[in-house]
Amino acid sequence: MPERSGDWIRQAARDLESARSQKEAGFHEWACFIAQQAAEKALKALYQYLGAEAWGHSLLELLRGLEEKVPLPPGLREQALLLDRLYVPTRYLNGWAEGIPADYITEGDATDAISSAQEIVRFSEGRLARP
Repeated sequence: MPERSGDWIRQAARDLESARSQKEAGFHEWACFIAQQAAEKALKALYQYLGAEAWGHSLLELLRGLEEKVPLPPGLREQALLLDRLYVPTRYLNGWAEGIPADYITEGDATDAISSAQEIVRFSEGRLARP
């Protein structure tokens, strides 16, 4: 498989911008989901860069696989957990007794998700920039 970490991190940055746009438009549930996707792609960029394979969508599990290869900054696991908790209920109705995800996911949730994703993207970009 060719090494495409640059493509993965570029898409992560675009996803993060998309999450910001969704938040501004009031689609807070989608902002949260897209923020999670940005973080996931950023971590998968780092896996690519390190010549490792990454599977799955859990950011916490992706970080667990990386911590054997790179030191993780304090707080990154908590940011991953926040985003992992938003991965499913932001998209599916059956996570709630009634209503739709937009009834439960707030602007504050979107702000927190984007902030957490931004830190994970920065972490990955920083590791990619090192020789």
